[in-house]
Amino acid sequence: MSALIAEDEISYEAELVWLEDIGALDCVRQSLDRLPTRRGRPAYHRDGRMVGYALLGPQAKSSRSSGTFRRRVFWLLPHDRDSGPGGLYAGSAPAEAVGPRTLAPSSTGCRTERSEGGPLSGAMWGMGIALLVCGEGAAGVSAG
Repeated sequence: MSALIAEDEISYEAELVWLEDIGALDCVRQSLDRLPTRRGRPAYHRDGRMVGYALLGPQAKSSRSSGTFRRRVFWLLPHDRDSGPGGLYAGSAPAEAVGPRTLAPSSTGCRTERSEGGPLSGAMWGMGIALLVCGEGAAGVSAG
């Protein structure tokens, strides 16, 4: 899946667990994975590293066909900006990436100027405002 995960797909999330300090990360990739349990640290089978995951509440139902639960996993690849600041994503972000500080349980998160690789404009920085782009084409501002 991508950053365009629908909020109804994650409505049973109870908590996000971070394995790293997200304050140092510009963006994280998110995917909706099929996992055998509602809670606990999932196994990780991608290149790179897992930086967080969602825990589901007791009301979350497993798939009738597979018995698995759909949970978000947050991750980074070796060529992402945190490891290669001048590399492939120096001035952009992958499609499934969002700003980690915009994430919360049952909330899909947003792409921000920082997650997209651009610096905040001087005027916006001075006013404590950051551009947020949520969902398809929706844009907003956030103070702080």
